[in-house]
Amino acid sequence: MMGIKDWFLSQLVSKSVVSSSPLSASDRFFREEHLNEEFSNQVYVSFGWLIRDREVGEGMGFVLLQILLASFVFFSFVYGGSAGVTSTFVRTEWPSIDIPLDNEAFVVPKGHNAPQQVHITQGDYDGKAIIISWVTAETLGSNIVQYGTSEKKYTLTAEGTVTNYTFYNYSSGYIHHCLVDGLEYDTKYFYKIGDGDSSREFWFHTPPKISPDAPYTFGIIGDLGQTYNSLSTIEHYLGSAGQAVLFVGDLSYADRYEYHDVGVRWDTWGRFVERSTAYQPWIWSAGNHEIEYMPYMNEVVPFKSFLQRYPTPHAASKSTGPLWYAIRRASAHIIVLSSYSPFVKYTPQWVWLGEELKRVDREKTPWLIVIMHVPIYSSNEAHFMEGESMRVVFESWFVHYKVDVVFAGHVHAYERSYRISNIHYNVSSGDRYPIPDKSAPVYITVGDGGNQEGLAGRFRDPQPDYSAFREASYGHSTLEIKNRTHAFYHWNRNEDGKKVPTDSFILHNQYWGTSRRRRKLNKNHLHTVIQQVPLTNAF
Repeated sequence: MMGIKDWFLSQLVSKSVVSSSPLSASDRFFREEHLNEEFSNQVYVSFGWLIRDREVGEGMGFVLLQILLASFVFFSFVYGGSAGVTSTFVRTEWPSIDIPLDNEAFVVPKGHNAPQQVHITQGDYDGKAIIISWVTAETLGSNIVQYGTSEKKYTLTAEGTVTNYTFYNYSSGYIHHCLVDGLEYDTKYFYKIGDGDSSREFWFHTPPKISPDAPYTFGIIGDLGQTYNSLSTIEHYLGSAGQAVLFVGDLSYADRYEYHDVGVRWDTWGRFVERSTAYQPWIWSAGNHEIEYMPYMNEVVPFKSFLQRYPTPHAASKSTGPLWYAIRRASAHIIVLSSYSPFVKYTPQWVWLGEELKRVDREKTPWLIVIMHVPIYSSNEAHFMEGESMRVVFESWFVHYKVDVVFAGHVHAYERSYRISNIHYNVSSGDRYPIPDKSAPVYITVGDGGNQEGLAGRFRDPQPDYSAFREASYGHSTLEIKNRTHAFYHWNRNEDGKKVPTDSFILHNQYWGTSRRRRKLNKNHLHTVIQQVPLTNAF
């Protein structure tokens, strides 16, 4: 007897349901791949309905009818048009201009020499350490961090380092960096920095112990800047369940200014994002706006401001450079790449990535996530094919090691791909176009944080087969890891100051999603995991 899924495949992929002419082989492949993914999504969602309906005592027949009707309507919608969706939403408010310097978003904390621009990032490989950074504007001040597990009871201390720098005629404040290590997993810590009445207090929460089923939620933000749109993005993210941010590059956009104002706009940005960065780690990736190569100002050292202000735990992952590194957090292995550092064969970044991918243990950290600045798949006219050289070098590794998802920024719009690859073309032969590839990652561009350069509103037409959804709007994303097999992904549009869920799907883990490995999970284990996961019909 033909199953539900097989029937939908036969009907929706056939020419008689959605098209007056036969589908090409390429279209058929993409539709079959997309259908398999979306069928799993819908069944997973419908299973949540089943659980809830059972709890309220409704009949099983009604539940099955819900599943069938929802699936039919869903698939009819998805396959009634092209392979992907280009949103027609047009934003009409809030021009892309930086917030004035005297705005309360940039307020200097009260008190003489009070710590400001506070931010934290992971300080080791496995999530038991953080680096706390802050700036004192007038004098050196204390470089001691007091911390503990009870509010206002600081039983432990750590001593940091202090640095400063100049950029043209700008002189930075005193920049403090303090490594706090030996922390316990899944624990809330309170910390205090500064002197006397000018001291300030914050808190953070360490991640759960490294484990394949450890749930965790990442926010994904890129190309943020310091406009009113940027503020909208930050405020909306603060209302999410995000526990740490994967930042895909282009922080302050201070390089849009000149001379003394470059440093000033780094300071304002640090105060601007402190409402989040002081309380949860932001995992930094550098973009083109961090390069700040300005020979007319005699400033020719790339990434000078960024590297002085935003440290990374690169040494913990045996990286020789601070712009590419890796961390493990909860059930995820995060790899950060530098689009603007040498990456071709034999370079330090290339050598390091090859070794780091071998160190990934999917039995412990099943979710393999890569972040970078320049997307290697994008159908936007802005920065078109700028990531092609990195794609040629690294894409085969992404496929071989079954990376789950690659997040990038740079293009000031949102776009999500299907699982595709283009690893067979070698200039003289092979497939010339991306093809469906179950081993490939999903590529997601989130360069839509809100910066002053504005949106990249021109997508290439027609929409490529590999592009699932694209829209030129500001927003942020969250990746909610539930267990070793499934994660929920959401992209939220900032619609005229309101958070609007716009694109979402269930991400199936590339390692544990295979039939062979799923069978390794015994029935009792799966039952326990499912009980712990609150299912939703939001998709």
